[in-house]
Amino acid sequence: MTASTVSDGKARCGWALSDPLYIRYHDREWGVPLHDDRRLFEFLILEGAQAGLSWITILRKRDGYRRAFADFDAERVARFGKRDVERLLRNEEIVRNRMKIEAAIQNARAFLDVRQAEGSFDRFLWRLVDRQPIQNRFKTLRDVPAETRESRALSSELKKRGFRFVGPTICYAFMQAVGVVNDHLLTCFRHPQVRKT
Repeated sequence: MTASTVSDGKARCGWALSDPLYIRYHDREWGVPLHDDRRLFEFLILEGAQAGLSWITILRKRDGYRRAFADFDAERVARFGKRDVERLLRNEEIVRNRMKIEAAIQNARAFLDVRQAEGSFDRFLWRLVDRQPIQNRFKTLRDVPAETRESRALSSELKKRGFRFVGPTICYAFMQAVGVVNDHLLTCFRHPQVRKT
């Protein structure tokens, strides 16, 4: 599927047409290079929460995640303990999966370790691509890979540093979301806009 249009006549990536929330996310956030550690932590947690689910499910729960996970303040989340896990398991605003909740807390701790060792998570992440987003030129959604050499490298490095729910496919989705790669289709109106950011 190539880029398609909705009522405003703009050509978009085909995955972003089914829901106004998807369209807003696609048009304003997806693929825009991020350099803010808090936002990077947010996407790392949300992408891990998505495993086995659709992204629209996570987008609909995003505000609930912000409330449940201290607005993605990694220092506060890293201090969560067993009582917090039990509280989160009762929270209908998030995905109530013990492994994902415990992984989010563990990932907060690992995130802080990376930040301490590297100066920032941003510096650690963007070093992977020499600080320049990969500008892909895909024509159809079928052309977009589920993982790449870079996502496998990121996955391996994160696992070594104690992160969980960071397989190569999750890492690639994370890289797409935070603009490490520009995977807007060539026919999508956002491709040239994101390329300039």
